[in-house]
Order: sequence, then structure tokens, then C-alpha cells
Amino acid sequence: MSTITVTKQIEAPKELVFKTISDIRNFSQAVPDIKNVEFLTEQEYGVGTKFKETRDMNGREASTILEVTELVENAHIRIVSDTMGTVWDSVFTVERREGGTELTLIMDAKAYKFLPKIFNPLMKGFMKKALEKDMIAVKKYCESKN
Repeated sequence: MSTITVTKQIEAPKELVFKTISDIRNFSQAVPDIKNVEFLTEQEYGVGTKFKETRDMNGREASTILEVTELVENAHIRIVSDTMGTVWDSVFTVERREGGTELTLIMDAKAYKFLPKIFNPLMKGFMKKALEKDMIAVKKYCESKN
């Protein structure tokens, strides 16, 4: 599948946007498809935080274990998941722009098993739409809080 990039302009302060994407408790409030979050570590924020996210994927529930591997406050957060033969590496960055904040998500998918190497490229369009939907939800959430 390689790399997917989604960018949204958000009319809200950079700090609010970052707080929304970097704290899964806030992110799960912003994204309606996320149905449940279960922390797998004592810490609930920052590098080393692991959690299981359950979300609605076209009428079916799907759970994924994710880990925060990088976090620079009010700049970027990297979240990684190793699921079904693919490492999903997502980096959210925030930059102050005139009128608000530019939020960018770059997701890199590296398949290491045979079937995902075949099917992941076929899913790229679906994944981009799902990521766009999440980013639109974050935009609406942040702008409603501003």
C-alpha cells in the first residue's frame, strides 16, 4: 500500500488540535467510529502508551493494538501498529497557519506477509477514505471547541 497522506486546515489553535490527536481519550471523542479504547499500559499519554482501539469499520467492529512511539508536544506524534502482517506507521503533525492549524497525517504501511503484500495495495483507496473521514471528524471537533 505504501504511503497515504491527508492534510486538513483547521480553524483552531495548534495546541487544541495537538491535544485532540495526541491524547486517545480526546481523539476517541472526536472520531465517532471509535467505539472503545482500552489502555494496555499504566500510562495513558506519551511515548510508550499502548492501547487497544475498537472501531466501526463499515458495520463491523475491528480492534487494533497501537503504541505511541514518538511525541513532541505541539509538533508531532507517531503511532505504530503491527496488525495482520503489516506494520502501520502513522505520523500526525501540526503546524500553525494563518487562520489556524494545518494537520497532516502520513500513514506508511509495510507488509511483511504474503497476503497483505497482495491485498494492501487494493485497499489503498478504502484506507485513504477512512483516514479522510477521521481527519474531517477531528476538524469538526476542534472547530466546535474553538
